[in-house]
Amino acid sequence: MVKATSAVPLFNHRGATVHKYKFIVLTGPVPGQEKEYNDWYQNVHLKDVVAIDAFKTAQRFRLQQAVMPVPGLPSYLAIYDIETDDIDGAVKELVDRAASGQMVISKALATDVGFAAVYEQLGPLVKA
Repeated sequence: MVKATSAVPLFNHRGATVHKYKFIVLTGPVPGQEKEYNDWYQNVHLKDVVAIDAFKTAQRFRLQQAVMPVPGLPSYLAIYDIETDDIDGAVKELVDRAASGQMVISKALATDVGFAAVYEQLGPLVKA
């Protein structure tokens, strides 16, 4: 696991230090199981992940255009917003739930391709 140095912390409504992160996940379905994969991901998996305290929101996207193509790029992206003072604990909770069976992982999820990484917020959102 690669770790970067910490950004300036944010504070929650109680004044406690909280860091904001994006958890980026690229995945795809087993060939021929796209319908099952999409149904599970949207209706089961996203809810399972945001049931973990630190995971605040989740949203999915489908690849429309690869601007800088790489071989084997998965077609689906999920972005999760995380707010926590313990990112290692939040990620461990996610992994533990998946490993224990507490979080159902569909057989329609291709396990031979994919990418997942946590990125820490470095600055405020910039708007037009």
